[in-house]
This record gives sequence, structure tokens and C-alpha cells, in this order.
Amino acid sequence: MAAITLRWVEDKMMVASDTNGHSIVIGRSPDPQHTWIGVKPSDLLLMAVASCSAHDVVEILTKQREPLHDLKVICSGDQMSDPPHTFTRIHLRYLVSGAVNPKKLERAIHLSEEKYCSVISTLRPGVPITNEYQITP
Repeated sequence: MAAITLRWVEDKMMVASDTNGHSIVIGRSPDPQHTWIGVKPSDLLLMAVASCSAHDVVEILTKQREPLHDLKVICSGDQMSDPPHTFTRIHLRYLVSGAVNPKKLERAIHLSEEKYCSVISTLRPGVPITNEYQITP
């Protein structure tokens, strides 16, 4: 069972610690003139989607001995303009470096998004999730 701990620090700032004790600052400064000094909670969701899928894709391509040199995932989401600002669409763009076989990459992305990624599996019933990829040698 996964469990995190979230501690309110002050005003709109919090610190969350994951199951292994790694921490992240969430929120913004009490001074409204300052920008966010921590991660926005809604951005954490996009980070979770991207990192969950990227983990799977790297693991699958590594097992297939594909020459993956680098992976960057850009995850964007459309949100409703009114509260609670529900996500209405999430899109993942996989930027791959290496002489990776496109069919194997497509299969790895498909397996991640349809079978292995718990975050995407949780969101998929209510939020359409799309993807694209680009390979550079």
C-alpha cells in the first residue's frame, strides 16, 4: 500500500513526503506578489502521468535492448476554466533519442498507457489521454 504524508507549512505552502521519505514543496509564497515557489498541485498530476509512463517505456525498451540514449516526456493538460478546473484532456509527447525502432517504441508506449501505468489507468475512465512521439538518432 502506498502512503504519503503532507504537512502544511504556512499560508499556501506544504511539503509532501512519499513512501520512501523523499520530499517535495507544494504551493506558493504567502506574498501574492511572488510566483509559485513549489509545485502546483495540478502540475503534480501531470508529472505523475509523465513519470509513470516514462518509467514503463524505459523499462520495456531496455528489456528489448533498444539503443535508447535519452527520453524526455512533455505532458500537457487542458483544464476547465471554472473551479474545480477539472482536466478534460491530457497529452503526452515522447521525445526519444537513439536509433530506437519506431514499432517497438509505439508498442512500449501502448503497453504503458493501456496496461502498466497505474496513474493513467486511474485517470483514463474520465480523461482522454493522447500521445505522440519523435525519434532523433
